[in-house]
Amino acid sequence: MTNPRLAVIGGGNMAQAILRGAIDTGVIQPNEILVADPEQPKRDLFQSWGANAVTNASELNDHLATNTQIMLAVKPQFLADAARDLGGAANGRTVISILAGSTSARIQDAVGPESRIIRVMPNLPSRIREGITAMALGAGATTGDDKFARQLFESVGDVVTIDESLMDAFTAIAGSGPAYVFYLAEAMHRAACDIGFDNATALHIVRKTVSGAASLLNQSDETPAELRAAVTSKKGTTDAAITSMDRAGVMAAVMAAAVAARDRGVELSSL
Repeated sequence: MTNPRLAVIGGGNMAQAILRGAIDTGVIQPNEILVADPEQPKRDLFQSWGANAVTNASELNDHLATNTQIMLAVKPQFLADAARDLGGAANGRTVISILAGSTSARIQDAVGPESRIIRVMPNLPSRIREGITAMALGAGATTGDDKFARQLFESVGDVVTIDESLMDAFTAIAGSGPAYVFYLAEAMHRAACDIGFDNATALHIVRKTVSGAASLLNQSDETPAELRAAVTSKKGTTDAAITSMDRAGVMAAVMAAAVAARDRGVELSSL
């Protein structure tokens, strides 16, 4: 086995999206990747890409070169298990974490006091390389330790550098944010069916409306408020819809939802 540049603990959907993007953009070669995951189908997938795969993080120790970085991509509740299996192999290395709600200090405590933690939070659109990822220098890390991590995540979208104290806030907007959009799309789909469209036609209309609006927002210099105003003629159909939503407190509810998501992230990080 070629000594890897990157050892990944956990081969779930997000790890798959990140590694596929990094391979396709030439950030890393398949044979420079080593993934530890207990599920055979996931190991088979990575091996079909030309990457190396093992069952457990404890099997990594014999294959880590001096410059190998480690990416933690397990569920947060499995951090202790991953650290135990690594058995100190992460100590002194750069460790990239995508664990939601797990502070870099907690991760460093688990994997070794000399580890350098880069904390990142990608979001679901990374699966189609349209993601937005927050990156923060965490415990033990200094400028430059995040260079490789930045290349990895730029392969699946944009990367913004933030202070780790804002990670829960970022998660509330960008991590949970796709669900807010899907929630609105779900309401539009139900409404379209209620007012006469069949299910398939309603879904097609909603998909194109939401994706088209998102593309316009992404390509325009105008703010969301300005774009919304541009399509809202006074006393027209859109004005009636926006007035109805304002009366129902939709804007305030969405803002409160983001705060609730942020606060829950803070709670989870302290558990």
